[in-house]
Amino acid sequence: MRLVLDTDVVIAAMRSDQGASRQLLLAALDRRVEVLASVPLILEYESVLTRPEQLDEIGITAAEIGDVLEAIVAVAEPVVLRFLWRPQLKDPDDEMVLETAVNGGADRIATFNTRHLAAAALAFGIRAERPGSIWREIEGSKT
Repeated sequence: MRLVLDTDVVIAAMRSDQGASRQLLLAALDRRVEVLASVPLILEYESVLTRPEQLDEIGITAAEIGDVLEAIVAVAEPVVLRFLWRPQLKDPDDEMVLETAVNGGADRIATFNTRHLAAAALAFGIRAERPGSIWREIEGSKT
């Protein structure tokens, strides 16, 4: 499965060691799923995760966030944004998630924001789903 993680999923994965978001991130780091990333998307992760309120909630330093992001970059398939499809979505911050998915040939976008992303992603043949749904599919494919 070729997967793009929306920023909200990465935040959830960092804030809690429980749940599907953390499992998806761990599966990506273990190369059990193919995670796709673009430079703008990684910069978005960094921008949001290093906000003081996020660092306080997560309980780690900005340098440690940098280490996590380096680990993601090390396993991610890099996506060059050859085509920009803007505007497709109401929220400009969601555009980089969609563009990474489209340019990278993703199968899925893991997001909590399905209301905004699902229709636009589906127009490109990509399913935008909540992390739990994607994680159940991955776990189900093992049997």
